[in-house]
Amino acid sequence: QVQLVESGGGLVQPGGSLRLSCAASGVIFSSYLMGWFRQAPGKQRELVATISSGGSTNHVDSVQGRFTISRDNAKNTVYLQMNSLRPEDTAVYYCNARRYQYPIPLDYWGQGTQVTVSS
Repeated sequence: QVQLVESGGGLVQPGGSLRLSCAASGVIFSSYLMGWFRQAPGKQRELVATISSGGSTNHVDSVQGRFTISRDNAKNTVYLQMNSLRPEDTAVYYCNARRYQYPIPLDYWGQGTQVTVSS
């Protein structure tokens, strides 16, 4: 059974930092593309960052230079270091594991962790 369990969310002041973690079980972690998504109230879920099995990363423009995704394949864990947080970063953050297969990719999701940026 595949499980993705996020942790590390919370309330932080603008300009502060948080580190999210996502622990995976039930998958061959190293073979999955891992990603972080977020969903703010009343908005669609959006991509934040991805990291390939080989460590190549992609961050969307809105978080470039502030957020960093990383992974530890030995610990089956992916991280999202978030610095210089802004109120607009407030959202539920979801961990995603994707394996590309024909005809459609296989996706797994965590339950989400709330991040609130407010003074």
